[in-house]
Amino acid sequence: MQEEDFKTRLKIAKNKAKSKYSEEKEPSKSGMGHAFKMSTELVAAVAVGTIIGFILDNWFGTKPWLILIFFFVGVATGIMNVVKSAKKMQEK
Repeated sequence: MQEEDFKTRLKIAKNKAKSKYSEEKEPSKSGMGHAFKMSTELVAAVAVGTIIGFILDNWFGTKPWLILIFFFVGVATGIMNVVKSAKKMQEK
């Protein structure tokens, strides 16, 4: 009798957990996790832009100009990514 009662309660608890998990499509992140993701996106975009500018400068021999141009392109791209992520967070 006690074993059947335990199995029934366990089944109910599993069903509740399943329905609760299916409601959440994406596990919730902490504020620190969001901040780390956004800062990483910004830094990565700036780094990639600068590296592309450096490589093209060496290739074409136009030393500081392409580095500067692609640095600012990377900054703009990084800021756009951060704004896009912030809007997604706000919608949720």
